Amino acid sequence: MKKHLLMLIAALAITPMADAQTDSEKENLFTMSAQIRARGEYRNGALFPFTSEDDPSYFINNRARLSMEYGRKNLQLKLSAQHVGVWGQDPQIDKNGRLSLNEAWAKMNFLDDVFFIQLGRFALAYDDERIFGGLDWNVAGRFHDALRLGYKDERNTLHVIAALNQNDESISGGDFYIPGGQPYKNMQTAWYQFRAEHMDFSISLLATNLGFEGGDIETKKAKNYYMQTYGANLRYALDNWLFKVSGYYQSGKTKTQRSISAYMFSAEVDYEVAQKWKLNAGFDYLSGSSQTTGKYKAFDPLYGTHHKFYGAMDYFYASAFKGGYTPGLTDSRIGVVYKTCKRLNMSLHYHYFTTAAKLSGLKKSLGSEVDYQINFNIMKDVNLSAGYSFMCGTSTMDLIKGGSHSKWQDWGWLSININPQILKVLW
Repeated sequence: MKKHLLMLIAALAITPMADAQTDSEKENLFTMSAQIRARGEYRNGALFPFTSEDDPSYFINNRARLSMEYGRKNLQLKLSAQHVGVWGQDPQIDKNGRLSLNEAWAKMNFLDDVFFIQLGRFALAYDDERIFGGLDWNVAGRFHDALRLGYKDERNTLHVIAALNQNDESISGGDFYIPGGQPYKNMQTAWYQFRAEHMDFSISLLATNLGFEGGDIETKKAKNYYMQTYGANLRYALDNWLFKVSGYYQSGKTKTQRSISAYMFSAEVDYEVAQKWKLNAGFDYLSGSSQTTGKYKAFDPLYGTHHKFYGAMDYFYASAFKGGYTPGLTDSRIGVVYKTCKRLNMSLHYHYFTTAAKLSGLKKSLGSEVDYQINFNIMKDVNLSAGYSFMCGTSTMDLIKGGSHSKWQDWGWLSININPQILKVLW
């Protein structure tokens, strides 16, 4: 009895000492979050225009994601597992086990977080995500398996990324990088950003070298072809105005081993009319190619979040051109954003599309698209959103994308995103 009493007194004495430790003194942090995101879609010409004989489709896709992150001084780890698919896709008794890791990385910081090394599986998202983006709109998202080195101070940030991809543990020779894995064989990227001190101005420079593998199947001799993309992104805000400009150039070889000389540029301006109203206008030009031989002139926006640009119906770059055409694109757009209250906002945008390249016997006009979206925060970690879009195409659209411009093309969706932090432990 006396022994148990002494142990109880010791425990009561130690507990206040442990609880007195402040959060800033606790070195280890573990967090866990979950996401359930369901999106129902009505497709009557999304991604590719419909013909008069096509019927609309209806489905609900779903993302179930569980993320765990651990951090202490100079070290961070994150694991994020997800199951994605369409309602009804899996049998009620499911043995497929389609669970994947969309993030699995470790990050080591040095010299008070000035330098870092990160390796594993993670998203690459830079600037406005035109070239590298996380593609969160897609139910699966996008990741890269890579090594990233970084430096950051008050005005400058520099990242250097390298990746080497393979379909399997090869024994000898090349595998010509058959479809099914990452779209490139190897990658080297550098990104630098400068932020001004006394104004809201930043400029970013990006350079990436992508290696695509080709070769001879009989001799198993592989050969890599390299394509370079480099350019800049500028952002400047003044009072109620926000200006964004970017431009990129591509050289080297394409995946199909053609020499490439292509470019793109974009400009956008936002103006906050009042506290609740914002207007914006923009223009994008992505060069195209009107011939199937010779130098390739069609710009490839690579691994950006294309859904953010070029229309929400994803006709361009999120889905392929048809008929052997690579005509490029011009996108002239205007829009308005209205925030009715803290929890509700909506936007309306109009796009006018043309081809960038002149195609023999065809007009350049592709048509117009209107996109509407509304977002409502039900609570801090639950968001409800919906959208509706329609496209009025042309005969040129029929040839380069398929379908029939005489048929009404539209698309609607409703999504709920539940994303709470379910655990946070400091010790």
